[in-house]
Amino acid sequence: MIVEERRQKVLELVNERSFVTLGELAKTLNASESTIRRDLDYWDEHGLLKRTHGGAMFRDDAQGMPALEERTSRAIDEKRQVAQAACERIQNGDSILIDGGTTTLELAKLLIGRPLEIVTNSLPIAQLFASSRETDLVILGGYVYPRTGVALGPLTIRMLEDIHVRQLIMGVGGITSEGLFNSNLLLVETERAMMRCADEVVVLADHTKIGQKALTFLCGLTDIDTLIVDPGIQKEQCALIEKAEVRLIVAGVKAEFQS
Repeated sequence: MIVEERRQKVLELVNERSFVTLGELAKTLNASESTIRRDLDYWDEHGLLKRTHGGAMFRDDAQGMPALEERTSRAIDEKRQVAQAACERIQNGDSILIDGGTTTLELAKLLIGRPLEIVTNSLPIAQLFASSRETDLVILGGYVYPRTGVALGPLTIRMLEDIHVRQLIMGVGGITSEGLFNSNLLLVETERAMMRCADEVVVLADHTKIGQKALTFLCGLTDIDTLIVDPGIQKEQCALIEKAEVRLIVAGVKAEFQS
């Protein structure tokens, strides 16, 4: 069993049983306790389980990443405006990688029935296209985070090595002059791999994310190509984005703000 597969199985076993001892994991996976200990330390550092004396337990908070249903109703009008603006930039026949999230889910709803190639790590998004004859769907596998239905981690990253798309469309937890942030280290590692697959990296965010930080640094502002926000963005927030020479699109406004 290769390292990524073993670690994936370790995480699945801990999540299934809530608590598993080091000995149980070693026996189940036919590995030494020292090897399993390193695997548990790896996932503990990524915030997806909690190391305990003699084993590990499932972390329900998982670095503060809220469940999808908890975030869906927040700033819903703004998210729909942003999703509409992103939809208008997508042409029939495009290949699009859509990251999991509430704003990207709103975008996916607008794309149903269009002739596109959709790649996603999100089960809720994949479900929208699963029966569509017009859309070609590729689902990225890996460990599925139970609170959001998004595949993350080493196996997902390995699949991304063979993917190339015209656009990556993703959300973030916060944007400051330092760069972009998200709520989980494993998610950030997966998103960095996604960014390497795309000709254009497009970030969708409502204006409340600008000026805010989340737990984990994702990338600098100059590492993205386009930011789409709702009309609630303030002048000082626009200035922050313009300094980074990022294409800024305000939903509902025809002109694109570009430095």
